[in-house]
Amino acid sequence: MTTKSAAAATLATAYGYPRQGRGRELKKAIEGYWKGAVTAETLLATAADLRRGNWQQLADSGIGEVPTGDFSLYDHVLDTTVAVGAIPVRHRAAVEADPLDGYFAMARGTQDVAPLEMTKWFDTNYHYLVPELGPDTAFAANPAKSVGELTEALTLGHTARPVLVGPVTYLLLAKPAPGVAEDFQPLTLLDRLLPVYAELLAALKAAGAEWVQLDEPALVQDRTPAELNAAARAYRDLGALTDRPKLLVASYFDRLGDALPVLAKAPVEGLALDFTGPAAANLADLAAVGGLPGKRLVAGVIDGRNIWINDLEKSLATLATLLGLTDRVDVAPSCSLLHVPIDATLERDIDPQIARWLAFAKQKTAEAALLARGLREGTGAITAELAANRADLASRATSPITRAPAVRTRAAAVTADDARRAQPYPVRAQAQRARLRLPLLPTTTIGSFPQTTELRVARADLTAGRVDAAAYRERMEAEVRDVIAYQEKAGLDVLVHGEPERNDMVQYFAEQLTGYLATRHGWVQSYGTRYVRPPVLAGDISRPHPMTVDWFGYAQGLTDRPVKGMLTGPVTMLAWSFVRDDQPLADTARQVALALRDEVTDLEAAGAAVVQVDEPALRETLPLRAADRPAYLDWATEAFRLATSGVRADTQVHTHMCYAEFGAIMKAIDDLDADVISLEATRSHMEVAGELAEAGYPREVGPGVWDIHSPRVPSTEEAVSLLRAGLAAIPAERLWVNPDCGLKTRGWPETRASLDSLVAAARRLREELAD
Repeated sequence: MTTKSAAAATLATAYGYPRQGRGRELKKAIEGYWKGAVTAETLLATAADLRRGNWQQLADSGIGEVPTGDFSLYDHVLDTTVAVGAIPVRHRAAVEADPLDGYFAMARGTQDVAPLEMTKWFDTNYHYLVPELGPDTAFAANPAKSVGELTEALTLGHTARPVLVGPVTYLLLAKPAPGVAEDFQPLTLLDRLLPVYAELLAALKAAGAEWVQLDEPALVQDRTPAELNAAARAYRDLGALTDRPKLLVASYFDRLGDALPVLAKAPVEGLALDFTGPAAANLADLAAVGGLPGKRLVAGVIDGRNIWINDLEKSLATLATLLGLTDRVDVAPSCSLLHVPIDATLERDIDPQIARWLAFAKQKTAEAALLARGLREGTGAITAELAANRADLASRATSPITRAPAVRTRAAAVTADDARRAQPYPVRAQAQRARLRLPLLPTTTIGSFPQTTELRVARADLTAGRVDAAAYRERMEAEVRDVIAYQEKAGLDVLVHGEPERNDMVQYFAEQLTGYLATRHGWVQSYGTRYVRPPVLAGDISRPHPMTVDWFGYAQGLTDRPVKGMLTGPVTMLAWSFVRDDQPLADTARQVALALRDEVTDLEAAGAAVVQVDEPALRETLPLRAADRPAYLDWATEAFRLATSGVRADTQVHTHMCYAEFGAIMKAIDDLDADVISLEATRSHMEVAGELAEAGYPREVGPGVWDIHSPRVPSTEEAVSLLRAGLAAIPAERLWVNPDCGLKTRGWPETRASLDSLVAAARRLREELAD
């Protein structure tokens, strides 16, 4: 093994690419199909065109080996469920009748059949559909998608590498199917699953695959000896197959830790490792195990989750060290690029100075190709590019855009008392009940109401100058009036103004805070056809003026019932943005918290008796390694308290979280010291209520009884059943009734029907409890 020979073979590659298309063509085609306006043939043709465009974009950027199989009509974990034949019993008839409609039924549900549970993909804002498995699960290989997409790429002349979710990660992400004992461990199905992977690998080899990538990101989490042994067994058995392609086992998002020696010893031909952020520890760990002699290493030295340009010289230094540890080093972003927008050059309105600092998917693949060229040909071949990169990095480091002395002075002066309510919860609860006078099992919604086509058109008209601010305001006020009137008629107890003026729960605030900038085309998939445009947090944060007080005041003036002031919390403002990487996250969170604190106190002064500060990202941003979590939770919960602790005892502070596994953060949920927390609970069958009770959570809780990410309208009986499960864990005087999440993505007919069920369920149980 020599450095020279390892460098000579270097190429650039990627694990995955954004799926939606430059104009979100995939979203439009899928939603058109759901509405019956687009045929299945047109949808599939659109998907094929997008795949071809992605591969060509990668090739044009200098990527020498393109990924296949990463493209998905909804979710790549759901695709794996189809590939291994793990279709839930309740969906089998639909899948057999029409595979495409059955696929979407698993993702979204139907009026008669519930969808798969959805939760966050590790510590990202991408959502995957959770496999449901049990002792009776019978796997069966279905290689059609993987083979078909590989064949497409090869036919177009690309060197292609299929990508699959690895068997260990697939099982570790799974949950016991409904009706299966909660203590069932899906990993016990490994020996049953591996022969199916063997069939998939054989089919891909027969179709022309030289390499197949098996993604095992679950191995970067803390794993038990039994789980590590399962990984060793899995890759011993797969490696021993004779009828297979070469195997590249990929991990990302953090360091492998104890799993690294397991994979280093496995009889596979290559590993793909992340070397960014906390995963930079993989470099020292790799040296400690003696490198990867005889293996291929794909080095993820470019952050695949953020949008800042790479420090090319720093990456070259890392790559130079890696050249001494293995036979072949290839260069890649650290993970799939589905977590970043497609192309920074589409952003025409961004300050040219800031634009120099940005790298979206297209630019990141170009960076990978440049680094690979530098390794192959020497740094002399890329001297000009390195000089330009140094200048861009220096521009950012010294720019006044990134530093505001007054903001930093205020943040430095924060004390522990600033992040603590003046009164303990029992005192606050008594004061709030006296002020609000709510019934038992009070009903509310999470915040947003349907964002209709008319609302989106009005916002687009304002942006394009087709209507003026006064006309736009009139349109939004009319919507608020309708939403308030509807809620009163429906019988909801605590109202919201519906947020018609808000484009997104983070972007809306980012556009009003200093230090943030918005993109026009920076769309990123959150789940299915739901795409968001995370704002870019480039500098120090402050609030020049109130952001929501005017809209709250207008709504509260329309009703005698309490209307919630609605804000997005500091951690979520960071997690759902492309956050600056030039200072600790804790420092940035404190700046955002102080800006929100000003807004909370202004809402209270305007008459708000209830203020909700949503933190759905608190769990998703939790570090993947347990040792890293206490420090994160300390600053994350402090930031929430700092934002909310400036109010009186009789002002009720709510927070909201959704689509996450909450068990790991129960103490942190308590440490937020919110008076009321609402959480997703429908798809997990009220599981969180029991977790809160077991943890001794002392405050009020609203576990959701309507899954708003499905078109299903729950019946009153369903809502009653879920509430009974909630009441088995949480006393009635501390239980709220609400949907899982905001109603932005739902239509008005299903919203009215579902909220009717929700209110009726609450009333029925109130009557029963009063008897």
